[in-house]
Amino acid sequence: MKKLLFNIFRLLRPRQWIKNGAIFVALLFSGQLFDAPMFIKVSYGFAIFCALSSAIYIINDMFDIEKDKLHPFKRFRPLAHNDVPVSIAAITAIMLAAGSIIASYYIGLGFFVVAIIYLVLHILYSLFLKHIEIIDILTLAGGYMLRVLAGEFVSNFHISAWLFLTVISLSLFLAIGKRRSELSLLTSFTKIQLISTRKTLSHYSEKLLDVYLSIFATSTFISYSLFAFLANPQGMVLDSNLLLSDIFGTFLQRKWLMITIIPVAYGLMRYLQRIYEKQEGESPERLIFSDKYLLGTLVIYTLLVILIIYLLGIY
Repeated sequence: MKKLLFNIFRLLRPRQWIKNGAIFVALLFSGQLFDAPMFIKVSYGFAIFCALSSAIYIINDMFDIEKDKLHPFKRFRPLAHNDVPVSIAAITAIMLAAGSIIASYYIGLGFFVVAIIYLVLHILYSLFLKHIEIIDILTLAGGYMLRVLAGEFVSNFHISAWLFLTVISLSLFLAIGKRRSELSLLTSFTKIQLISTRKTLSHYSEKLLDVYLSIFATSTFISYSLFAFLANPQGMVLDSNLLLSDIFGTFLQRKWLMITIIPVAYGLMRYLQRIYEKQEGESPERLIFSDKYLLGTLVIYTLLVILIIYLLGIY
């Protein structure tokens, strides 16, 4: 029984829950992250999306059992490895999906609608969208974007247009990186084997995906840089009648959020390095946790944002 429960827990893919952290983006940049009631409310939204995403992973695994058995890594998943009966997996998925949708209704109408769209989109992805080239990438990216939108609805705070463009670009970057890594892992497969594991991979070439990665790595960097540059700095208000005060006042009111461009640039470069040198990227969350430099960059970036927005109050 303990082994079955452990395998059911594996079936939920808890490591993937880190992606739902995108729900906190709007709250983080609103300057209200430490507002306890609001943080608790957004945390409820995070928990709901964790349950909802786990239901979707189970549904996807049920559709892909036979294909996953042919994959070098996915064959060890609970369903493909026969560690969890399909009937138990189906019941678990239904309970998680129904429970999360019902719970989302009590958060708010907007959040409820986004949750339904997220569920329907990924069911359609499992059914046929993942078999259509380019559409499969757009669908994966859409999942990241919907998480950020869900965070806006649950918190009632909206991110700027440039930050949302950054989210769109980064979502596409991660989705393409996933496909690029999958293709690299299956380079020894014939075209027939590629079709039997993931049909769309047979329609992509490494050169094409490299171009896609270049496009959205660049757009992510530019969009975020413009967001950081156009952010309205408040800074400290000093007596401008004194020359020294005016000098320091001008200094303190600079656009300090631009400092965070450095870890963003490094993170993009490091992520690309791991994709090309280690053929990683198929699982973004696994890559982040397995690479101490990427994980450290994420921590440094978060601390810088908190320092600039919350402690110095100059954003």
